[in-house]
Amino acid sequence: MPQSGFQHVGRDVPRVDGVDKVTGRAKYTGDLVLPGMLEGRILRSPLPHAHIRGIDATRAAALRGVHAVVTAKDLEGLDPFYNGRPVVAMEKVRYVGEPVAAVAADDEHTAEAALALIEVDYEELPAALGTDAALAPGAPLIHDDAPGNVCAHERVEQGNVEEGFAAADRVFEGRYTFPSVYHYSMEPHGAVARWGADRIDLWSSAQHPFLVQGDIARIFGLTRSQVRLQVSFLGGGFGGKSYSKFEPLVVLLSRKAGRPVRLCLSVPEAMVTVRRHGATVKLRTGVMNDGTLVARQAEIHLDTGAFTENTRMVAQLAATRVLGPYRIPHLRSDVYSVHTNAGSAGSFRSVAAPQTIFACESQMDEIATELGMDPVELRDRNLLTKGERLQPRLRPVDVNLHSSLKRLVSGSRWRRRARNRKAPLGVACGSTNAGGVLPVSVALVRLGPDGYVSILAGSTEMGQGVKTTFTQIVAEELTLPRDRVQAVPVDTTVTPYDHSTGASRSTTVMGRAVQAAARDLKRQLRAIAARSFGVAAGKVKLSDGRLEAGEQAMSFTDALACRFGTIAGEIVGRGTMGPEMVGWKTPVLWEVGMGVAELEIDRDTGAVALASYVSVADVGKAIHPQHCIGQEEGAAMMGIGHTFMEQMVHDDHQLLNPNLVDYRVPKFEDLPAEYHTYLVENRDGIGPYGSRGMGEGGIFSVAPSVVSALARATGVRIRDLPLTPERVWRALRDRTSVP
Repeated sequence: MPQSGFQHVGRDVPRVDGVDKVTGRAKYTGDLVLPGMLEGRILRSPLPHAHIRGIDATRAAALRGVHAVVTAKDLEGLDPFYNGRPVVAMEKVRYVGEPVAAVAADDEHTAEAALALIEVDYEELPAALGTDAALAPGAPLIHDDAPGNVCAHERVEQGNVEEGFAAADRVFEGRYTFPSVYHYSMEPHGAVARWGADRIDLWSSAQHPFLVQGDIARIFGLTRSQVRLQVSFLGGGFGGKSYSKFEPLVVLLSRKAGRPVRLCLSVPEAMVTVRRHGATVKLRTGVMNDGTLVARQAEIHLDTGAFTENTRMVAQLAATRVLGPYRIPHLRSDVYSVHTNAGSAGSFRSVAAPQTIFACESQMDEIATELGMDPVELRDRNLLTKGERLQPRLRPVDVNLHSSLKRLVSGSRWRRRARNRKAPLGVACGSTNAGGVLPVSVALVRLGPDGYVSILAGSTEMGQGVKTTFTQIVAEELTLPRDRVQAVPVDTTVTPYDHSTGASRSTTVMGRAVQAAARDLKRQLRAIAARSFGVAAGKVKLSDGRLEAGEQAMSFTDALACRFGTIAGEIVGRGTMGPEMVGWKTPVLWEVGMGVAELEIDRDTGAVALASYVSVADVGKAIHPQHCIGQEEGAAMMGIGHTFMEQMVHDDHQLLNPNLVDYRVPKFEDLPAEYHTYLVENRDGIGPYGSRGMGEGGIFSVAPSVVSALARATGVRIRDLPLTPERVWRALRDRTSVP
């Protein structure tokens, strides 16, 4: 039910893009057609590691209908690197699928034929797939100028770990592995580029349009104002469309061809473009006999792939998220990002949390079992309270973790169901430092002479409902019907700057900027009405899209007429958010995710299924409750995927399952028969109306709660994901992996 006093906020209003999407009117990047547009295709390396001795593209360039072939030679005079990778391979290739050349032709069939005519002379080199191989003595260097294959090391330290372990009554150790998994957005990556005399026009399925704009400008020696990037609809992102992916290569093709070029990836191509980091986590925790945590030490190896992408940020997040939401006086975590001969890893929903919280929460359950404690009681005893610090470099926790756990216990009926010590029940909880590292967002709200309001905000709509949320905020502030408020598609020439769309920050950070812009517009309208009415501005109220003071009233269009002498012009409100909103400290917010899983286990086949799942998300204030529940359940579905089935399987450096037939994602039959989501609304978030970012917390409690439920019911603890029937069957048969 909506909270009293709100007209639009707290209501499940229709999505502003819903009809367009379900009717097919919504046009995605791949649907765009420009006059004279060519089709682009990429020639990719068949080898994981090799020197490029030469490329002969003569026959491809001579093929009728081919207008451009680009190789590393076409990078001369440019700044050829972005996110640690070259626009196209230079001197050597470092993973199967790395772009070596690209063509632009009249149609896709001609482009494919041209690729077959390009001859590449490779000198194959030894390769290292996986962190163990890359860290082994004598391992081949992925980058010749590096001292080794470790490309980043992050450490978090507090207290004295050695003293903490010495003081502990019990010490628990474990090694946990998490595979590389793929985002599998419904829409693979796509981009269209048009090189002009003084400007580049680019259309892309980009989550971070302004960061991509910056990369293009730097690479081609242009100003940002000379690069226009437009984003309409995205068919999902989940972090896989963060930063630049292959847009610079499409621009390079357009520059050489002198015509617009469209390049859309296939699913196999997208799978070697970006993925989640595979991880190995060694975790050691010291506790007292009453369950009080004393010390924790973690060593994490992340499979970064051939290029760094945003690996330092991922390592920083992993170093913190492995600690859990607990009070631990002595701690040290070390994260090593490792280059391997695989496609690069990057952002993926709740960066580094599923890998590390799987380890953290699995071990918490192991501790509870050995101490004979209820796993909820162990967590409740150690949870941080609001205002405490998890680790020295971060803002204090700004969320009530105990209230969320209490809601989970009551909603799941844990106390009653857990009386059976063999019941297939598991619990997990976590809180992540979300919101990104740069909370920088600018928004404009424009009132036109027709009385309609436009929102200009650079956050990308990728299915999360951000456009709808922004219209709710503005309609609420201006007391307007929602059909008089519209959010303008992202266009870097028109919409103001937003650092990024991701990390649960859009409603919180950009939402605050949008709210501030609406309030700035409201302030200007009240000032106009106050002068007209002859009263103080504080006496003017907004109600149902009108300005009122006592018996006097005027519409917004009347206010425009007062300002400009006729119903013309426009009034613009401006809102800006920066690091000062959180005191120049990270994180922007703490996001909560907790869950209880109940399983069905077939001991004869090893098949495990979710019978029920209950999750809790602290959203501060649900601006659109159904969107919040949808985000929570969508995240849990992704968690179900990497828990039970998803993994990128390689053999001899080749990806064996690069399609939906061989790479399984959850189907309806894989979902729990019962799924309940509870939203906690304490109105204590830093976003509009006390809202808090969400959409990532639902993913990371699935795997540890499932693994713990399996251990509780069978006595077998599995520390490696996914829980395929074969893996579970072997563990049940051998009973060698025990708590």
